[in-house]
Amino acid sequence: MRKEKERERDEVPSKLSVCFETNPLVATLLVFTLLIIIWNNFHDNLLSSASLPCIATATNIAFSTPTPTPTPINISTTPEKKEKKLTDPDPDPNKRLFQAYGSAASLFVQMGAYRGGPNTFAIIGLASKPLHVFGRPWYKCEWISNNRSSPSIRSKAYKILPDWGYGRVYTVVVVNCTFLVNPNEDNAGGKLMVNAYYGKSQRRYEKIMALEEQAGEFNATMYTPPYKYEYLYCGSSLYGNLSATRIREWMAYHAWFFGPRSHFVFHDAGGIEPDVMAVLEPWVKAGRVTVQNIRGQAEFDGYYYNQFLVVNDCLHRYRYSANWTFYFDVDEYIYVPDGNTLESVLTEFADYTQFTIEQNPMSSELCLNDSNQDYSRQWGFEKLVFRDSRTGLRRDRKYAIQAKNAYATGVHMSENVVGKTLHKTESKIRYYHYHNSITVHGEPCRELLPVSAKQKVNYYDKLPYVYDDKMKRLGEIVKRYEEETLSRGVRA
Repeated sequence: MRKEKERERDEVPSKLSVCFETNPLVATLLVFTLLIIIWNNFHDNLLSSASLPCIATATNIAFSTPTPTPTPINISTTPEKKEKKLTDPDPDPNKRLFQAYGSAASLFVQMGAYRGGPNTFAIIGLASKPLHVFGRPWYKCEWISNNRSSPSIRSKAYKILPDWGYGRVYTVVVVNCTFLVNPNEDNAGGKLMVNAYYGKSQRRYEKIMALEEQAGEFNATMYTPPYKYEYLYCGSSLYGNLSATRIREWMAYHAWFFGPRSHFVFHDAGGIEPDVMAVLEPWVKAGRVTVQNIRGQAEFDGYYYNQFLVVNDCLHRYRYSANWTFYFDVDEYIYVPDGNTLESVLTEFADYTQFTIEQNPMSSELCLNDSNQDYSRQWGFEKLVFRDSRTGLRRDRKYAIQAKNAYATGVHMSENVVGKTLHKTESKIRYYHYHNSITVHGEPCRELLPVSAKQKVNYYDKLPYVYDDKMKRLGEIVKRYEEETLSRGVRA
């Protein structure tokens, strides 16, 4: 019996061997099944604990070899960032390494690019201020025609920094590209490429496609008179909690003052909320106003909501749109003294590229307590009738410019013009400044003076004020103009 059992046990492997030899398909399926079982066990162990090493798990199953040091496994679907390490083959322990992470400011941030004539272009943007103060960045221009038979044309650019050193992390840069000839003379269209270099070396730069013209787009008549408008208003960045009432009054007054052949460009840096937009919308529909959303500028730390950037972009965007471009704020009112008209004044100033305008500083709190007046119907500039009478002070001036003769500009005047500048203009044109009134909601009058104040110098917060009702006299005229113009809804 014992011998029979041993013989049966010996026959089992031989029978399996015969089975594998005669049935290779069965052998293959069996091996494949074993592999699947091994893989499932390995995969479950891998996901159950991130501390188990994948190599160790597999080798332990097959060979029971010593387990190596565990390597954590990241099973997250989010790509893992590679860690930067300071490594240097130099064994000197006193040699220090410097590893940079991220970037503090961009080499160039483009806001706009415009043709300035048949053979010149302007690119307006921001750039790292420390780089321009302490480094030597520069630019090079190239025109690549859509006509493949026309060779590309290159020119070194001229850069202008027009913000008078007021920049912060970013400074304003106007890049001027002037070619010897019109690069799109055949009107086939093409691209203006600008190379922005980090420093003196030509090896490190960024290539920017600044502007593209389609075939047939160039029109030489756009750069010669007559222009679309007589007067253009370029506003600075509007921000803060603006009063819709004050904006309405300002807009109505200047639409009347500049007349039907004028246009106003506002730049919304966060100040044009729905109530403010509601008072501008009728003028937008009438074709008198353009509102540009520049809230994205907040990502780039420049001076005062990047107002130098904004005024330069407006200068070049509308360079050939009007005979004169005006720069002032929405708490300031341009005024021409009796006996003059705006047209007569600007005809007299025609030989000048720009002229500056002197300020009449008004109180934004003092009003007259006159029982004969219906103040409920009066606008802000009708009520605020007391002017700071101090003389001999240097006050901010605003200005107007013939934009076709300017390469860049500033907030109070331009230093990059061709032609003369006139400053002695106070007998011809002025502006009334109601400082801080633009953010006052509701009633602007916060201090009432008796009727007798009209005849004397009044001191308020130790400053002298005198009665000045020149703007007040225009109130009813402006209101009628607003009503008639917007009721017609005719596009200018």
